[in-house]
Amino acid sequence: MVFLILHNIRSVHNVGSIFRTADGAGVEKLYLIGTTPTPIDRYGLPRKDLAKVALGSEASVSWEYQKTIAPLLRKFKEQKVSIVAVEQDTHSVNYKTYRPKGSVALILGNEVDGIPKSILKKCDHIIEIPMHGTKESLNVSVTAGIVLFQFAWRQCL
Repeated sequence: MVFLILHNIRSVHNVGSIFRTADGAGVEKLYLIGTTPTPIDRYGLPRKDLAKVALGSEASVSWEYQKTIAPLLRKFKEQKVSIVAVEQDTHSVNYKTYRPKGSVALILGNEVDGIPKSILKKCDHIIEIPMHGTKESLNVSVTAGIVLFQFAWRQCL
């Protein structure tokens, strides 16, 4: 099983796009943490801006909002779910060489600041997509697609 954690993602459009990708890749559940927009606004109404991008996947993908990430990480550790950050770091490995064993919780971080070091320290693995151009990173929704479908492809082998 693959769980996806979105930690303080800023853009509602990125979140909608990730919902759609998560649906296509068979993600078990999406966890929306901190400032990450949810499909339901603070008044309990559906977010039309997110729904426009998600195209209904916000209704087909199980999701949960949590204010902070720490309790969720503890729960995954107790359940023996590997916690894998997708982030550029001195300890990261190429996402193509990482071989998931069992269930995995992938963490994607803020579009500008990434995943805080305090969270990276709690991860079992850190993976990254090698960059070859002048830009340092990809859009978070693009990153989600690349990594999720790499995992989905491996599960089909």
